Amino acid sequence: MQTEITTLANGLRIITSARENTHTVSLGIWVKSGAACERPEENGISHFLEHMVFKGTPTRTSLQIDEEIEDAGGQTNAYTSREFTAFYAKMLKEDAELALDVLSDIYLNASFPETEMAKEKEVVVQEIKQTIDTPDDIIFDYLQEQAFPGQALGRTILGPAEKVRAFSPDDLKTYRQNHYAAENTVVCAVGNIKHETFVNMVKQRFATFRPHKNFTTDTQTYGGGFFAEKRDIEQAHVLLGFQGLKYTDADYYPCTVMSTILGGGSTSRLFQEIREKRGLVYTTYSFSNSHSGTGLFGIYAGTTNRELQTLIPVVCDEIKKICDHKVSDKELRRAKTQLKASMLMSLESSSSTSEILARQMLIFDRIIPVEEMVERIENVSAEDIRRIAGTIFSTTPAYTLVGDIDGHPDYETLKRDLRR
Repeated sequence: MQTEITTLANGLRIITSARENTHTVSLGIWVKSGAACERPEENGISHFLEHMVFKGTPTRTSLQIDEEIEDAGGQTNAYTSREFTAFYAKMLKEDAELALDVLSDIYLNASFPETEMAKEKEVVVQEIKQTIDTPDDIIFDYLQEQAFPGQALGRTILGPAEKVRAFSPDDLKTYRQNHYAAENTVVCAVGNIKHETFVNMVKQRFATFRPHKNFTTDTQTYGGGFFAEKRDIEQAHVLLGFQGLKYTDADYYPCTVMSTILGGGSTSRLFQEIREKRGLVYTTYSFSNSHSGTGLFGIYAGTTNRELQTLIPVVCDEIKKICDHKVSDKELRRAKTQLKASMLMSLESSSSTSEILARQMLIFDRIIPVEEMVERIENVSAEDIRRIAGTIFSTTPAYTLVGDIDGHPDYETLKRDLRR
């Protein structure tokens, strides 16, 4: 993957990865700002700002923004995470500048008209309600709150409805002023485009974008705890969380390999033991979410009330096994192959590649060569797996349940079952 990088005088980074044999370009603007940057009274503003930038600028209405992209056959979208916000598009190669012009206009110049704000607030409130009504979505917000209590990292990305309804145009402008700046912004393009051409396009629109050196971030300290919400539904949804690793941790790759072995697919230990052998669940998996200052390792399972008492001890047994016993060469080899294949397959997509490159630049201040990532996966040993599992699973658990949970194992029982 051949990439080129240019940094403007104001600190904004421009990345391209040329693919001359394609007819398209995937491009976007990424900013290192998200829900984890918000003060308590701002909870949800990053996500609401992401919605509102599409609702008009001094030179484009909301409809014109959509029409310019779709009339050219392009696709555009955006997302907000806990530490990043992205605005991106995929276009035919001859329309790359059109897409950049629209994206830069909404990023830099969105005007937040009050009539559009009133409508979009209700759209976002509907999104909040949809999440609340979906138990296997809302349980992740509950887990995050237990894992990082009283911190921005523990609050929801969408925010509460009452805060969203209270945001004003000035609130959005102030937040943008405080968090959107040149040195925490990356503009990236992957596809049939030349680096110099793209740099000139970006310079025309971002050369005077202000730098801003005084970013402040909330603490990121893992806590752990217990939360349960009974609902009149058919399933019991369960999440176990533990302190994970930050992006830059030396054990990032061993942790990822360990997660793959434990709950990364249909051959994983959790899937085989609690679904294939015992029939306790339809869905189960593990995950490792990293942040700038810490991380969260989790295990999800959806089961019935009847199986809940059996499920939790079995999951705890699998956790203890991966801490106390050496993984087999076959398991280790398979997990490494899965990770390498997943990474290389994602890099065949121009959209995924642009996402990967931009996030790497914002996290590590460099692009990590594919060969380096492959080498770091290959260097993970069986002892690394046992060591990192022992570290992660010795932390205080975050235990959350939603649904038909009567008679569930309590928090003290869970902690007892996890003792080795």
